[in-house]
Amino acid sequence: MTLIFYSSSDRWDDWAKHLHRAIPEMPLRHWNETGNDADVKFALVWNPPPGQLKRRFPNLEYIFSLGAGVDALLDDPELPKNVPVVRMVEEALVIGMTEYVALHTLRLHRRQRELEIQQARKNWHQITTPLAPQRRVGLMGLGMLGSDAANALTALRFDVASWTRTPKEMAGVANFHGTNRIDAFLSRTEILIVLLPLTDATRGILNATLFAKLTRGAGLINAGRGGLQVEADIIAALDAGQLSEAVLDVFTTEPLPYDSPLWEHPKVTITPHNAAITGSLTGAREVAANLKRVMEGKQPHNIVNLKVGY
Repeated sequence: MTLIFYSSSDRWDDWAKHLHRAIPEMPLRHWNETGNDADVKFALVWNPPPGQLKRRFPNLEYIFSLGAGVDALLDDPELPKNVPVVRMVEEALVIGMTEYVALHTLRLHRRQRELEIQQARKNWHQITTPLAPQRRVGLMGLGMLGSDAANALTALRFDVASWTRTPKEMAGVANFHGTNRIDAFLSRTEILIVLLPLTDATRGILNATLFAKLTRGAGLINAGRGGLQVEADIIAALDAGQLSEAVLDVFTTEPLPYDSPLWEHPKVTITPHNAAITGSLTGAREVAANLKRVMEGKQPHNIVNLKVGY
């Protein structure tokens, strides 16, 4: 019974140290280390080479994602269909995303970009904005990350609403659910925050049709998945004034290509997919807790529903 680890962006030595402390009875191995692949029961991975999980590890029982998103795993046509995939839900991801959402919501709300432009021009001019209770913020996605972000925004006294696939009740947050309620949600939204998973139903959802239904001059924050957005439509909406600004942490192609027009667009803020990053300490504790559940004959928490993609 061995856990195999693969990631091109996470430090194996950090993860190995914290995993060993959290569950010392579990043998650990890096993807590139030699060993008996038939002993591997668990995989902790981020974007592993397509097809390799199925080909190399015939006795795999669970696949644990190192990140909140699992679309890259599910897009692998050779992903072993009988092996459950487990999403990463841990403290560092939640706190990091809430910080990111609060930071950029406040920047859009207070028109900080315009103030920075004025400073560069040495222009002293007061820009007035409504108070938070008069600012209508909309969250698409109300899972663990979205719920915590919504709590922070309501604490800041924003007028917060959510749009979800199925009904989600949350104190202080008006909920619009289902495809027949998305238009009503969009029409009242001045700052749109997107934390949706990438599925067949959400791919390309941030497009010209959706933007046209927002309050004119709305701000956009996408910290969900790059495949949710049509980047040419974002640029067109910004140029037409339908969107006032866009804050993008995720992109169709990552790293964002050098020649992308998003880099130099005056109304776009780019961050390099770092809104929320899994912590090796807190993440290892979460994985260890789930592994212990499995060893006790229980199912781990946060198993992906393959029918809906999250």
